[in-house]
Amino acid sequence: MSKSSSLSPVTMLRNRVYVPFVQIPPGSLVELPGRGTTYVTDTPGPDEHSPTIVLLHALGCTGLLTWFPAIDALSRRFRVVTLDQRWHGRGITDDDFSLYDCADDVAALIDELDLRDVIVVGYSMGGVVAQRVWRQHGDKIQGLVLCSTTDKFQLNLVERGFFTGMGTTMMGLRGLSRSATITRAARAAASAADLAPTDMGEWALAEFRSTSPWAVGQALAALGRHHSRPWLGRIDVPTAVVVTTKDRVIPAARQHALARAIPGATVHLVESGHAACVLESEKFVPALLEAVATVNARRRDFQRR
Repeated sequence: MSKSSSLSPVTMLRNRVYVPFVQIPPGSLVELPGRGTTYVTDTPGPDEHSPTIVLLHALGCTGLLTWFPAIDALSRRFRVVTLDQRWHGRGITDDDFSLYDCADDVAALIDELDLRDVIVVGYSMGGVVAQRVWRQHGDKIQGLVLCSTTDKFQLNLVERGFFTGMGTTMMGLRGLSRSATITRAARAAASAADLAPTDMGEWALAEFRSTSPWAVGQALAALGRHHSRPWLGRIDVPTAVVVTTKDRVIPAARQHALARAIPGATVHLVESGHAACVLESEKFVPALLEAVATVNARRRDFQRR
């Protein structure tokens, strides 16, 4: 792993590590009936019949911050939709963070936008939510692409300590993070995504800061409770797993195990670490395109059980 990829996201952005310049797609707040509002970008594909890719972001990020290097390339073949998940960026705010609710939010967005031929693509935490979308709303989707993710956290004492310690520390900031002043400031910072940025590093840092420490703590606790291994073998849509082979957050062996547990899953390798989606997008995006194209090619012939 390179020296830069071992730094925290904030440090990397402050140090002006290369962030690729691409056009940031415009977005808007979308009301999900009975659930709340979330920030969505909806980039059209080459024609009105293009299949849809729904992109789910990583922990502590936003839809755009995780996926902006890939949206343009994906939109050459697909309609591409991103959303901010609960308590991230300008996502839905509620008293608690639940992966179950995150999956229900995705289903509600599919209905609200009348999305068709949907392939759900998730990165890290987003990959966990994608698994739950199939579990809870399998009839709404036709494929999965799971990137740099796993089926279960807290597999050892070190990992248990990480989730317990991080969750306790960050939830201790709950009062400050959820104050009206802090929330308004976070929302204002995130509004930079509506602009055509001249400094991608500054824009990315504003996106990163738009998610509160309390939200990260809630999400960490939820991830620590997630365990999909008992039902992965029942996944009945074509699935691809993008493995980041130099990952120190979710080891490659764990990602490969996820792929083996899903019937017929294909594996697509990226020789990079956990932040490959942005910091090494020149490696990640081609593998992502291959994975999405593979799932799309298989979805018409895949026999549901």
